[in-house]
Amino acid sequence: MAFTNIDADTLEQLRASGARLVDVRTDAEVARGVIPGASHIALDKLPVRFTELNQETPIVLYCQMGGRSAGAAQFLTSKGFERVYNLQGGINAWAAGGRPVGNLT
Repeated sequence: MAFTNIDADTLEQLRASGARLVDVRTDAEVARGVIPGASHIALDKLPVRFTELNQETPIVLYCQMGGRSAGAAQFLTSKGFERVYNLQGGINAWAAGGRPVGNLT
């Protein structure tokens, strides 16, 4: 099973339908802002924390530009997750479209 690359408009739709948004960037990057509603699991922690994610819930992963989150998406699909999405262009593409960036809550 493979993951699906999505754009920011598709992310909006998936969030509205209950998808979980996960930021896989470093703590320092997250401190500069996140997509509202995201949770944070740094990429290097994903191998030990992926069990915190529900396999029944669609998962959208993002990083700064989309490369690291693609690797994270591949990892999750290898662990049996079926509805995994990667935000192409990452938070940069999100913000470039004029969408909000906030603080991790």
